[in-house]
Amino acid sequence: MSEAFHFQPPQSADILIVEDEPKLAELLQKYLAAAGYRSRHVARGDAVVEAVQQQRPDLILLDIMLPGMDGWEICRRLRSFCDVPILMLTARAEEEDRLRGLELGADDYISKAPFSPREVVARVKSMLRRNALVQRAQAQTSPTAAELLHIDELRHQASVRGEPLNLTPLELRLLKTFAAAPGQVFSREQLLNHLHDDDRPVTDRVIDTHIKNLRRKLEPFFPGHNAIQAVYGVGYCFELPSS
Repeated sequence: MSEAFHFQPPQSADILIVEDEPKLAELLQKYLAAAGYRSRHVARGDAVVEAVQQQRPDLILLDIMLPGMDGWEICRRLRSFCDVPILMLTARAEEEDRLRGLELGADDYISKAPFSPREVVARVKSMLRRNALVQRAQAQTSPTAAELLHIDELRHQASVRGEPLNLTPLELRLLKTFAAAPGQVFSREQLLNHLHDDDRPVTDRVIDTHIKNLRRKLEPFFPGHNAIQAVYGVGYCFELPSS
């Protein structure tokens, strides 16, 4: 049997529970802890995106009916900047609701009626295992940003697969910032701090112009793929195509 079939997800995986019923959230945390997983709890829907941006979990248990923002909208917003596995946990078991969740980017769906915390834990284990195998396969077959991009800030040179990129010094520094942390979401203020060492009065909207120009110069190398993604209300992140 191949090594891949023995591969197990780390038992220290971090699970984010999004649930407005305290007793149910506590029960889930107990069962997850017994299975060896760490977990944290968010009770309001409008606090989820920030919680994920501050500390990205390995999996999200997401209720649908939540105060502040429902699970549908949360799922849509999360999928605009991350691919964390999402297991929807809800009392709404109609086929239309299940399909809607899957179309918005949820990975699986489990009903509260009847509720089985043991089944939830089993689904979590299965999803983490599957996600770990996918990530492992991608790491073995997909080039990294460091392999695709070569950036020499001292010489003011950058290239993609050996082909030169004609960038301004600020565009070069911006690309270097992104390439050092693929998938990380940067606010405009953070990007400006990387671009300018002095305290010159520069509006953060200037970053949008640099992003637009950098996108235009990268597009011929990654046709059909937007390497710099806008994250609504937050900023930008850099993602290369998976293949």
